[in-house]
Amino acid sequence: MNVDITTFLNSDLLENYLIGQTTQEETRKVEDYIEKYPEVKAAYDTMQNQLELIAQANAENAPLHLLGSILESIDDKPVVTLNTPPKKPWYNFAVAASVAALLFAGASFYYFNLNKKLANENQVVVDELFDLRNDIDKNNSKLEALMEQFAQLNNPETEKYIITGNKRAKNLKTVAYINPKEKTSMIDVVTLPTLPKEKCYQIWAEMQDRMVSLGILSQADRRLQKLPYTEDALGLMITIEPKGGSEIISGDTPVAEIELKVND
Repeated sequence: MNVDITTFLNSDLLENYLIGQTTQEETRKVEDYIEKYPEVKAAYDTMQNQLELIAQANAENAPLHLLGSILESIDDKPVVTLNTPPKKPWYNFAVAASVAALLFAGASFYYFNLNKKLANENQVVVDELFDLRNDIDKNNSKLEALMEQFAQLNNPETEKYIITGNKRAKNLKTVAYINPKEKTSMIDVVTLPTLPKEKCYQIWAEMQDRMVSLGILSQADRRLQKLPYTEDALGLMITIEPKGGSEIISGDTPVAEIELKVND
């Protein structure tokens, strides 16, 4: 249905035409639309049938004795023909009232749907604002974390250690940032050679009498990440362990290691 037909049906021209309340120009327009557009013709037929049914339902039968009284009163009297203008059908007022009732019902239904639509749109806006607020909070949290990381990296007390792989992992490269004063430790995984699925890289802190696991280095974690800070660590070591990591360092040769500065 095009815009012109929709606009026409939403107007009151068709209803006014049915009750004889249109101008000559409006009458020509209505009849032209009825003849040209099947949608308008169908709406006109439906409305006409409804109005006629309503008018008939509101009509009252004349008393049976009324016809005899009329005939007696005009008996033997000359019949005078009057040139009076034709009157509208007797049910015009009923039709007008019915049209008004239909228009009121249609307007009520339209505004009900409009209010319902606006309520749904308002709820969508509220949900979007809620999601946007959550996104802003998450972004603020990420920004605060990044600012904290940059502050640690720029701290003059932070020591930077570049850890490169040996012959067993030539392309391995990570950078550790350790601040003994703030007791913070971070690592930036730059590159990790690919391992079989059943193996993983694990980083360790070398102590005076033991090795302490600091976690698994995932190939997907090529970003700055926190490491557990280990007091009095002598060095850092990266080994290849079974998938999931190991509690005890394996006997294999480490793929990368570095000594840490010891504060006297």
